[in-house]
Amino acid sequence: MTGPAREKLAVLIVGAGFSGLAMAIRCRQAGIGPLQVIEKGDGIGGTWHDNTYPGAACDIPSHLYSLSFAPKPDWTRMYAPQPEILAYLRETAERYGLMPLIRLGTTFTGATWDEARALWRVETDRGPIEARAIVSGMGGLHHPAYPDIPGRDAFAGPAFHTATWDHAVDLAGKRVGIIGTGASAIQVVPELAKVAAHLTLFQRTPPWIMPRHDHAIPARSRARYRRLPLVRRLERARLFWLHEVRALLGFTKVSKLTAQAEGLARRHLAKAVRDEALRAKLTPPYRLGCKRVLISDDFYPALQRANVSLETDGIARITATGITTETGHSHALDVIVYATGFDVTASFARMDLVGRDGLRLTEAWADGMGAYQGITVAGFPNYFMLLGPNTGLGHNSVVSMIEIQVQHVLDCLKALKTGDRSIEVRPEAQGRFLDRIRRRLADSIWQVGGCRSWYLDANGRNTSLWPDSVMAYRRSARRARMADYRRG
Repeated sequence: MTGPAREKLAVLIVGAGFSGLAMAIRCRQAGIGPLQVIEKGDGIGGTWHDNTYPGAACDIPSHLYSLSFAPKPDWTRMYAPQPEILAYLRETAERYGLMPLIRLGTTFTGATWDEARALWRVETDRGPIEARAIVSGMGGLHHPAYPDIPGRDAFAGPAFHTATWDHAVDLAGKRVGIIGTGASAIQVVPELAKVAAHLTLFQRTPPWIMPRHDHAIPARSRARYRRLPLVRRLERARLFWLHEVRALLGFTKVSKLTAQAEGLARRHLAKAVRDEALRAKLTPPYRLGCKRVLISDDFYPALQRANVSLETDGIARITATGITTETGHSHALDVIVYATGFDVTASFARMDLVGRDGLRLTEAWADGMGAYQGITVAGFPNYFMLLGPNTGLGHNSVVSMIEIQVQHVLDCLKALKTGDRSIEVRPEAQGRFLDRIRRRLADSIWQVGGCRSWYLDANGRNTSLWPDSVMAYRRSARRARMADYRRG
């Protein structure tokens, strides 16, 4: 669709990834409309549209990393690759008739609450929109983070982030430098090692890595999932509880079970890397779970190829011809790849959201992000977030969290549909929830595990992850408690 909205919307959904599509489907099923979805990209899919680097794939099993009400019985691999996940999202949008409701190439830049009219006046780069309610499905993983390294703009060759992969650059026979050892690096290093003349991985901190055990799903299994939906649902439930148990096995708290999990990871490393010096460089100096735990079967073998080297000295500067370390060693490079993750807080900090009585979201969050159930913020009526503060996961499928939040938002939207002009979380309810989160996080593995991660904000607070199980969040957030909301 092109051009500005012609009517006042009941709901404007921002983002056409998992969150936005799930919200739009459920709104249509509940008879809530008119609605519209705006997406800044030129296609739907969110992070799975943007991240097209070699080796990009999910690290949650395919049957668990999909919407429960929009199943896909014929996933081809245990861990779906990016193209297959993107195709699934496109097929889902088409199956539920969402495509006419989606405006691509439309960036949400801000919104102002109009108290007299009880609606949001939204600004986009394609013109204004008016909506009674806004549901943000933007998430936090779409503003690439770049390291603050002197000379970063001096490099004469191609340089790009994994999230903005330049497919026009042929890496075959090139000297490639990769900065970072997070989730994207773990996936891209084995692929680039196959084609690069030489690959140098610049590591600041080694990650904990568990075996992945990826494999093709046999055709007979896919046929059985299509023919017998109950079997597919049972498989999804098995995977869910397998991952859910991780929340109790040291993924949120330091315990004896943490040490046992670390033992498994160390055995995986020892089996894959025989060289003691290299193994020492790849052994994390912090507790498992403090940073994102990664899964891979081919990262360690890739580092032992003759054309791959691991550099653990700090980077002093980037020059026109490569990278110089703090020990003075120079690496001549043809291409630099930044596998340095995302600026999680930038999604919210860069938009100008003005709520009741002129309160800006940046002002409300001056001391750090926080929201009731990670969904609503006092002072911002009819505004809802999916995958907002403290609702990310380190142990299970975040799609499960999305579905819980969608149901919570639906409860609120139904209140607006049945006569309320506005619905807004009470400050005291938000305060109680945030106090509970802070207490839970105080002794969490992310605070006491001995590392510094992207989970923590500039003040050292974890505003990214949910500090408990998915089932605990479901009990807390699946239904909107109307006593915690002010309706007008």
